[in-house]
Amino acid sequence: MTRTVIVAGGTGGLGGAVTREFLAAGWRVVVPGRSEESLAALGSDESLAPIVADLASPAGAADVAALATADEGAPLAALVNLVGGFAAGKRMHETRVEEFEDQLSLNLRPAYLITQAVVPHLIANGGGAIVCTSSQSALKPFPGAAGYVTAKAAVLAFAEALTVEYGRDGIRVNTILPGTIDTQANREAMPDADAAHWTAPEQIASVVRFLVENDGIEGARIPV
Repeated sequence: MTRTVIVAGGTGGLGGAVTREFLAAGWRVVVPGRSEESLAALGSDESLAPIVADLASPAGAADVAALATADEGAPLAALVNLVGGFAAGKRMHETRVEEFEDQLSLNLRPAYLITQAVVPHLIANGGGAIVCTSSQSALKPFPGAAGYVTAKAAVLAFAEALTVEYGRDGIRVNTILPGTIDTQANREAMPDADAAHWTAPEQIASVVRFLVENDGIEGARIPV
């Protein structure tokens, strides 16, 4: 049976690879984007269901969940939370609280809202899988990124809370912890960095699909 996965953040450097990974495996893939232009970059595939939506708003998250549950032949079975952002540079005492809060909002609010919209449908379908995206820096912080590190640590706590609350409903929640991802955006932002040990988006995408499709894995923190 064909199944549906929502890839929140599916238009980004990592998200595009995750979207392609699931499409190649025969999934119906719902991808929200902030604009038609960002969604057009994903190309066309009969199993791709793009939608313009703001995941920072409850209404946007609800619209995505409605599209994801609109095909009775492809029940909603999974959610991949990739939406997030990075900011660094100043030490904590030099960082405005608004900048700190921006990182919390960017890395937590979309994940919270789309998960909130999706969970009732997963329960109704007898369970499913959720993958959240934290960062290795949540466990090994570096200076100059207190907001980002705190937000990504909070993603871990959020995923663990979901595991406790919805494990009995058959919902498995796992978290990936990437290092630096080898995307065009990161190469442009860090032109002088050594990218030899950065991780290709396609490698992470295969791990994400593995976590979604393997019923025996739950509550894991996977460094990738």
